Amino acid sequence: MSGVARQRLGSTDVHLSALGFGAAPIGNLYTEVEEADALAAVAGAFEAGIRHFDTAPYYGYGLSEARLGRGLAGVPRAAYTLSTKVGRCIYDDAQAAAGRDGFAVAGRRAEFDYSADGVRRAFASSLERLGTDYIDVLLLHDIGALTHGDNHANVLRQALEEALPAMAELKAAGACGAIGLGVNEQGVALDVLPRFPLDCVMLAGRYTLLEQHGARALLDQAQQRNVAILSAGPYSSGLLSDARGPGATYNYAPVDAATLQHAQRLYAACAAFGVDIGAAALQFPLAHPAVTTVVAGMRTVTEVQSAATRLTAAIPAELWQRLRDDGLLADLPTP
Repeated sequence: MSGVARQRLGSTDVHLSALGFGAAPIGNLYTEVEEADALAAVAGAFEAGIRHFDTAPYYGYGLSEARLGRGLAGVPRAAYTLSTKVGRCIYDDAQAAAGRDGFAVAGRRAEFDYSADGVRRAFASSLERLGTDYIDVLLLHDIGALTHGDNHANVLRQALEEALPAMAELKAAGACGAIGLGVNEQGVALDVLPRFPLDCVMLAGRYTLLEQHGARALLDQAQQRNVAILSAGPYSSGLLSDARGPGATYNYAPVDAATLQHAQRLYAACAAFGVDIGAAALQFPLAHPAVTTVVAGMRTVTEVQSAATRLTAAIPAELWQRLRDDGLLADLPTP
């Protein structure tokens, strides 16, 4: 992937590589990752041609950002792009046990904070952990009814009145190059798009080989408004990442029977054409004209190399047609 061209992010001056390094895993997502392994994964990603790195304060309560900063410390800043997120602030807490929220990190906690002051404080802390003085893409993290339930209306109001305007001020000051949302559901993005000017939306897990209905309306709106989509979670929580067969979780919970059966049919179709399902999963979102980048979580050099190989693997057009014919893929753009 060395020298791969970057694609412009909407109408901004930011250009992202087609494949992004998702840094949640090096924040000790589910299991601990040794420091040396985390830094090797980051270095391996750059060596493989990956030029975009995505993180958040929430990932390991700052550990992901700090490791990413250390891993990229010797690389010229203009040679790569960073996205991080605001909407949570991180605090030291001696009583906080490891394993909360899925991160094997003790002694810290995260609290939602969508106030303008909270955005500015979170942003300043991220700059310090990442060892940089600007962020290419700044995303408002995890607004939406799935996350906030009955408090969603209040969160959305504060996002529109405080958080997003504070982010726009940071962009106007040159502290970041683009602003947007980082969410797991299209509904809240559709609510925000007509009410606040966004450059991009990172949508996790909703536009994948396994699931498309949770993104179609957003993709249409984004394309009309020249808002770029960063498609995250292409492996569907690991369900589509192992050539041996589907994983046991989906949306970070035990997979239901219907979804598992759907995944098994996808595996069978890919196997019939000799295609690694991970390659199909990684390449599919990028075929849509609204999608600029696909961001995949990586924690080891092996996973990095696998993703880089999958991005350029040959996939016959007949496979995509087979998936459509079998009712496994909606009538959407394919590579």
